[in-house]
Parts: sequence; structure tokens; C-alpha cells
Amino acid sequence: MILVTGGTGLVGAHLLLYLVEQGENVRAMYRSTTSIEKTKNLFSLYNKFHLFEKIEWMEADILDIPSLENAFQNIEFVYHCAALISFDPKDEETIRKTNIEGTANIVNFCLAYKIKKMLFVSSIAALGDLNATETTISETTEWNPEKPHSDYAISKYGAEMEVWRGQQEGLNVLIVNPGVILGPGFPEQGSGALFSAVAKGLSFYTLGTTGFIAVTDVVETSIQLMKSEIQNERFTLIESNYSFQEILNCIADSLNVRRPKWHASPFLVNVFWKLDWFISTFFFQKRKLSRASAKASYSKTEYTNAKILSTITLEFKSVKEYIQFIATL
Repeated sequence: MILVTGGTGLVGAHLLLYLVEQGENVRAMYRSTTSIEKTKNLFSLYNKFHLFEKIEWMEADILDIPSLENAFQNIEFVYHCAALISFDPKDEETIRKTNIEGTANIVNFCLAYKIKKMLFVSSIAALGDLNATETTISETTEWNPEKPHSDYAISKYGAEMEVWRGQQEGLNVLIVNPGVILGPGFPEQGSGALFSAVAKGLSFYTLGTTGFIAVTDVVETSIQLMKSEIQNERFTLIESNYSFQEILNCIADSLNVRRPKWHASPFLVNVFWKLDWFISTFFFQKRKLSRASAKASYSKTEYTNAKILSTITLEFKSVKEYIQFIATL
């Protein structure tokens, strides 16, 4: 049997759909019954609601040891997708506890229950930092602890260290590092918030660059890697590098709404995050733009997918075409 953590998130929910479509016996963890509704709605969105009943749901939390003991019974393979995604500095302690300690718990249970292979869904945020002679980030780019990183990036890097610790103790592992994951069904989370913002008339764009990928490609790649003989490797998953302006314009065109009109320069973005800090601090509102997020919005970072393309047979979907598909759902 296969265990999926984070089955109520974008990647985990799509992973569950693909696995049950292939006839796999799957157990998924959940923390509340309301969170399961997100996955149920996703199955309905694809007209696959009849497959939802094939999932064995178990109430468990990656930070709750007793619940994990139940979840790991009769499990052979684990996809660890659960994570807290936040770029609000106020969430620093919670992010690190969930993503690092939670992953350490999953690794420990995989070792204790002699799991055959564990795949961890990390992020390109956990990849290394370019030095003066490099132009493209890959799986071998070294992490520089002296450079500034978001709390989220640090938490995912720390989680990866727990995975490699498990590998040293005898666990067969895989790590995938997706770029910005685009997919339907979660309009208030992650990339879904981009669609919601553009639909509501987002006015500003930035010229920063990063890697993007369709959620279905993340899932299909992960399954293909899990079923292969490959182990103890990590893979960067992106279809290509795009500017945020390109992606926002593509979303706007797909939704038949106005494109973001005004360029937010690095200076203006820095003004925004400072203003956001002020409002958050003195009016007790949740942060919408942190200093790290502001910098990422105008940083031009290039990633390479050469390793994964030379390893698997899957051809990644065009992100721009996939955006058009999402808009039709």
C-alpha cells in the first residue's frame, strides 16, 4: 500500500487521483474533514468523483507521533507532500517545525517500518545559490548559508537534510524540486492565488524570472521515478523559465481579462513590502508581501531541467498551454 502525506494540497490531491486511476491501493492522511473537501472537489472537477471513494483516508498529522503509527501500518511506499507554505515572517517557527520536524518524523517512521522507498516533494527554493562563475541553478549548485533565504526556503532545505539523513541510515529516497507549480482546484493557495488576483484585476507586474511547471507533470514524474530503480537522487522539475510578466499576461489572456498594466520596479516593490509590514504590525493584519517575496519577484533566476529530461521519458507540458487548460475548468 502507498501512503500520501499532504493529500489535501495541490500536488497531493493530483497524486491521489493519478494513483487510484492506475489501480494502486492508496492511504491518505488528513487533519480535518473539511480539508478532505478540497480533494473531493478536485476529483469532481475532473469528473472522476467515482474514484475518490477508492482512497483510504486516515486522520493523522506529521507532527503527531501516535497518529503516524496508525498511518504507517502495512505501508510499502511513501510520497511525502505535506508542507506548510507561507512567506509571512510571523510564521517562521511554525514553518520550520512543520516542514523540518514533520519531515524528520516521516523519515523516522519510514526507517522503523522498513519502507521500500520514500519520495519527498521539496522546492526549487531549497536548491543552491549561484556563485560568481555560475549562471544557472541545478541539483549540484551549493547552498550558501551566508546568503539571505526565506524562512520557507530554509525549512525545505532543512527538510531535505532530514531526508538525506534517512538515506545514510538505510532508507531509499528520492527528492524532487519543483518550480512554481501551476494547477486547478485550489484558488486560494499557491499559484491558484495568481489566477484569483488576475481575475480580480491585478494591476502590477514584475520582470523577475523563475521556473514553472504543471502540477500534472510533477505528479507523473514523481510516479515514474518511484516505480523506477532510481534512488538516492534529487531532480529539478521545471518546464521552462518564465518572467512573472509572461505568466500573468498568459493567465489574463486565458481568462479574457485585462493584463496587468503597470511595471512594479524593484524600488516600488520594496516600498510595497515595507508598507505591508507597517500595516501588518500596527493593524494586526496578515502579511501579503514579505521582504523575501519582494526580492524574488524581481530576481532573475534561471534553473535547468537537464537532469530529469535525461532520466525519464516524459515530455513536459507547455506551461502557457496548461494555463489555458486551467482556465477552461
